[in-house]
Amino acid sequence: MNALKTDDLNNGASSLRWLLANLVDEVPGVRSVAVISSDGLLLGSSEASCGTNAGTLAQTSEDLAAVVSGLASLTDGAARLMDAGSVKQSVIAMENGCLFVMAISDGSLLGVHASPECDMSVVAYHMALFVGRAGHVLTPELRSELSKARTSGKPTGSAD
Repeated sequence: MNALKTDDLNNGASSLRWLLANLVDEVPGVRSVAVISSDGLLLGSSEASCGTNAGTLAQTSEDLAAVVSGLASLTDGAARLMDAGSVKQSVIAMENGCLFVMAISDGSLLGVHASPECDMSVVAYHMALFVGRAGHVLTPELRSELSKARTSGKPTGSAD
C-alpha cells in the first residue's frame, strides 16, 4: 500500500500524518498507532519501520482500528453501567504487548500498540500530547475528507 503523499493532503491531513509518524518515531516501544473515527473507521495510521507484526500496513492498521473500536465500545458500556462518566483512557497489558486507547474528540480515538517493555507512563504522556495536538487538527471537515478517501479506496494518513 502506498502512503498518501504530502502534496495529496490538505494541511490538516498532513499534520495528522506527521503527528502519527512522530509518535511512532519518538516514543520507545510504540509499534503502531491508529486514529479511529467515532463510527469505527480508520482515519490514519502509522507503524514503526521495524514492527514485529506480520502482514501489510493496511491489514495491521485495520485490525488495530477494529480492536480499538470494539474495546472503546465495551469500556463505554461499562462506564454507563457504573455511572462513571466518559472513558478517558484504557490500558491493556498483555504478555507480548500493550494496547492503549485514548479519547481524542467527538468520539474519535487514538489506539497505540506497544511492546511489553515500553514505559507505560511515557507512552500515555505522549498520547496525551498527541490528543491535545490532534484535537485541533481533527476538524469535522478533515474527518469527513479522510473517511471519504478511505471508503473510495485511496490510502489515507498512512505514514512510512
